[in-house]
Order: sequence, then structure tokens, then C-alpha cells
Amino acid sequence: MGNEDKKLKLIVLQSAKELGESVDKHLVNLYGNKKDTYMVKIEESWFNDGHGKVELLDSVRDEDVYIFTDIGNYSIPYKMHGFINHTSPNDLAAQLKDTIGACKCHTKRLSIIMPLLYAGRQHRRIGREALTCATYLHELDIDPHISRLITFDAHDEGVQQALFQTEFDNVFATNTILEKFINDTDIEELQNIIFVAPDFGATGRMNFYLNSFNSEYINKDAGSFYKRRDYNSIVDGKNPIIEHLYSGSNNIEGTTAIVIDDMIASGSSLLDVIDELKNRGVAHIYAISTFSLFTMGIEKFQDYYDLGKFDSVYTTNLSYINNDYKQQEWLNVVDCSQYLAQIVYNLHNGESISGLIRDKSYPSKILAKKFEQHFSK
Repeated sequence: MGNEDKKLKLIVLQSAKELGESVDKHLVNLYGNKKDTYMVKIEESWFNDGHGKVELLDSVRDEDVYIFTDIGNYSIPYKMHGFINHTSPNDLAAQLKDTIGACKCHTKRLSIIMPLLYAGRQHRRIGREALTCATYLHELDIDPHISRLITFDAHDEGVQQALFQTEFDNVFATNTILEKFINDTDIEELQNIIFVAPDFGATGRMNFYLNSFNSEYINKDAGSFYKRRDYNSIVDGKNPIIEHLYSGSNNIEGTTAIVIDDMIASGSSLLDVIDELKNRGVAHIYAISTFSLFTMGIEKFQDYYDLGKFDSVYTTNLSYINNDYKQQEWLNVVDCSQYLAQIVYNLHNGESISGLIRDKSYPSKILAKKFEQHFSK
């Protein structure tokens, strides 16, 4: 492994503490344990008026710095005017800017690791509303000290057009998730698969999985749903879905369905899709989502699982998930920290990351190994 580690520093904000600390441990191993940690000591404060502050307790002068933040972490409490609040994406997006300000003019290079992109779903303008994601990215872009932004599975990769000076790396956790899924799943369930997009916006992700899942032992198909919405009313800030219309092969009875999306928010749409697939006779249903926010809790998911309507949800540890949720047997949280550590390692050492983030052949290799072991018994 490389030996150019002396200039590497990680600033891990509390919102990304668990992920950042795990990445740090993997980096220590990659560099042969030359250091105990690459993390900078910091102090985070929240004042009674609601403002926050980040102070660096170590020098970052002339260092290659990576700031870790999770704008989806709602578990951090702070007191404002006597009330207990929990951090919101707006709080944490502002905190990131404060952290950048604390580093300003001192670092050799400054990179931001924000797996869940701030305002990622506010990626286009409909009516009199802001292009919030693009506006925030542009504010980062005009800071000449920021070199790179690393995010995962952006809802719309086109938002990178707001950046002109800053590198934008949109990384997918596909291989890490599929390795876990393939190793967990019975051979019989893998032999007849249909990949499903819950809406037309997810068809690109669905095709990515479809094209990465190659084996002579597998019969695979694809389908997608169209959300018919009521545009005359707004519920919880959005137009409610009237029904999900299915487009694809009608002969999917007995198959294993893999439903793919970038995130689970409330989950109501996914549960509707599960109902529709079950009505068509699908035998097994797995959901794969990079981010599982569960904004309305997991009670309905637990009910559906208890009724045998789906087998499992696969997600990542790239954004905060309540510890109680992690204990559910139907939720598989895939650890992406080693993958992220390798990306940081390559970037720090001036090596390419394209082989890490664009290897579509990896799932096929895992499948081949699984089937070879099965048929050799």
C-alpha cells in the first residue's frame, strides 16, 4: 500500500460519526497502521438561539482534508429557547458551511463527503419554487477552496451542472449491496428474477442492476410502475398517488422481484408496489434502497413482513437509521465504510476511482462463484 499518508486528515462531524469512524479504521489498515487515526479533533456547539459552531482543535494547514457529514441524521438534539430540537437537513447543511469556513485558506485540498445529497429531491423547478439543490451546490462551487464533492446515488445526477469548479463524484453502492444480497439469497430464488422500478424515475437504476446481473443460470426480466397522481390536491407537501400502473411482462407469477430505488422516505409508495406485485403472484419480494429514511416509522413495514408480503429490505449505512429499526430481521443494513475508505485512499494517492465505482462485472462474478459452489456439491 501507499505511504503518502502524512497529509491525510478526516473531519468527521457528529452527524456522520459512526460511518466516519469506521472509514478511519479501514484507512489505518490500508496504510499499515502507521497512525492510530486520521481524524481531526473538533468541537461542535449549538447555542440557545439555534446557531451552531464547529471549532477545529487540530491544525489542517497544508493537509488533504475530507469532511464527512450526514444531512439525514435527525438524532442529534440541541436546545433552542428552552425547547429541545433535533437537527434537520437545513441545520446540518449550514453546519457544513461553518466547518468549511473553519478550514478556509489553510488546507491543501478540501473534499466533502455527503452521501445523502442535500435537497436532492428538489432538483427541478415546478411553479414558483426554488432550485434548492442546485442553489446549495452553486454556493459550494463558488468557494475556491473546495475541490470535490462525493455523494451517493443522487436523485438526479443532472444537478452537477450547478458546479463549474468543483469535481462531482456520484457514487453507487450497487456492488456492495448486491454482494450481500446474492450471498444471503437461496439459489432457487435467484434463478427466476424480475427487476422492478417503482416509478419511471427509477428505471435507470433498474437497468443498471439488470445489466450487472448476468449468469447463464438466471432467467431475468424487468418491469416498472407509473404513479398516477391527483394533481388537484396536496397532502404532506406532495400530490397524492391514486394508483400504481404496471408496465412489463404479465407472466411474473412465481418470480423473485427486486424493487430498486434511491431512497425510501415514508415507504407508502413501496408498500403499494409490493401489494401490486403480490396480486400478480410474485413469490418473493426484496427491496433495495441506498437510503432508507422511514420518515413515517416502520410499523407498516413490520405489518407487511408479518403478513409475508415481502422478504427483506436491503439498504446502506450511508445515512442515519434508528438503532431500533436496525434490529428488525427484515432490514439488512449493508456496511459501505470499507468501500468509501478505498475511494478516499485512491483519491488521496492520486489514483483512479473509476474501477471502484463503475465495475458492472462484479455482481456477475459473485453470481458465478455462488452457482459454481452450488452445482459442485
